[in-house]
Amino acid sequence: MKLPEIPMIRSKETAEHYIWGQQCEGWHLAQSPSLSVIQERVPPGCSEVMHHHPKAEQFFFILSGTATMLVEHDLVVLKPQQGIHIPAGIRHQLRNDGDEDLHFLVTSTPPAQGDRITAE
Repeated sequence: MKLPEIPMIRSKETAEHYIWGQQCEGWHLAQSPSLSVIQERVPPGCSEVMHHHPKAEQFFFILSGTATMLVEHDLVVLKPQQGIHIPAGIRHQLRNDGDEDLHFLVTSTPPAQGDRITAE
C-alpha cells in the first residue's frame, strides 16, 4: 500500500512559478487532482479575459492591492482581506485598475487548469 505524500511547507520561493498574460505571475502552492491553490500577482492595468469554468468553483482572496472583478454583469471591488466565491459556470474577469501590484490567492476545486472557456 502506498502511503500518502508527506505535506511540505510551501511558499513563493519553493512553489512552481509561471507567467500568464504579458506580466502576470502565479505560484502553485498546492496541486492535486481535486484542489489547486495559487498565489498570483497582477501589475496595475493588467487583467485576465472574461471566462467561466464548467466544473471548477473558485475562491479569490485578496492579500494586497485592489481587485476589480466583473462577475456576470456585476462589478465587484475587493480590498485586502476580502474574498469572493465564484461557483462553477459563472462568468468572471479579474482586473487590477489600481496603481499598485495586486496579490491574491485563488483556490479552485477541482483545479481550473484545462477547465476554462473564454466568454464571447
